[in-house]
Amino acid sequence: MKTIRIVVVSPVHNRRKETLQCLRSLARSDLAGLEISVVIVDDGSTDQTSEAIRRDFPEVEIVEGDGNLWYTAGTNRGIEVAMRRAPRYILTINNDSIFDEDCIKNLVKSAELHERSVIGALLLDWSTPHKVFQVSPRWSFWRGGMCHWRKQTVWSVPDRPWKVELIVGNCVLYPVEAINEAGLMDEKKLPQFGDAEYTPRMRRKGWQLLIEPRARVFCKPNDENSGFRDISLRKKVNELLFRPVGPYSFSRRLYGNLGAAPDRLQGLLAVPIFYLRVLLGLNSEGRWGEKLAEKDLKETYKNDLA
Repeated sequence: MKTIRIVVVSPVHNRRKETLQCLRSLARSDLAGLEISVVIVDDGSTDQTSEAIRRDFPEVEIVEGDGNLWYTAGTNRGIEVAMRRAPRYILTINNDSIFDEDCIKNLVKSAELHERSVIGALLLDWSTPHKVFQVSPRWSFWRGGMCHWRKQTVWSVPDRPWKVELIVGNCVLYPVEAINEAGLMDEKKLPQFGDAEYTPRMRRKGWQLLIEPRARVFCKPNDENSGFRDISLRKKVNELLFRPVGPYSFSRRLYGNLGAAPDRLQGLLAVPIFYLRVLLGLNSEGRWGEKLAEKDLKETYKNDLA
């Protein structure tokens, strides 16, 4: 049986401890039949991340950034280096991840079984390991865009891969052909959130997006954002118009919606709906969203199994 070549790509900035922990978990993976190499894009870390990687993982290739790449350009630079190695798949990851030993093996099995598919892992909150984290967001026009589930667990998801509208970028296995067809992430319009439109772009080109529930990754919870209504008017304006890498950025919401929506008109019109809900305290990402009832994903996606 021919060995399958995979290149793992991760952008990092000043998270030395998490990065080393991530690389150690990758090293413990069951990689039978797989040839794995790793490319780390160190975007101007000042905590000796690169030095620590060279010491503990000398086989890892490090691409140096100047501190201005952010997630999207950092991932793109890593993909460009990875493509030179002629892999079959590129696995993009966040460096604050711990991999189950069968994760990569199960991602590849799913990709090999399902033609023209991009495969995402089942992301779990490492502080509450049974809790599903940022998996399978769905478009909702009346909530202003893509919405995350808040109350799903390992027991509420399907036991088979299921089709989704978008795969969050924490851990995604891309066939090289998908990247060749779709190109790289849009680092100009979405410097920090390029994953918001990347897999939907691939879906429009005929690629199936799947979540593989047997491929599990434990992720660090996101940092809490300051409530938009609680900050000063001056800071509101700055967050909206002058901080494209922030959670409330207008450009991030606009371009993310345009890329992920069923059509561009819906994507455009959903933007003011999102900000109106934020001002009213009714946005899905805030405390209001935590109170909403949710069906189990295995019920919601029972007709979308691969």
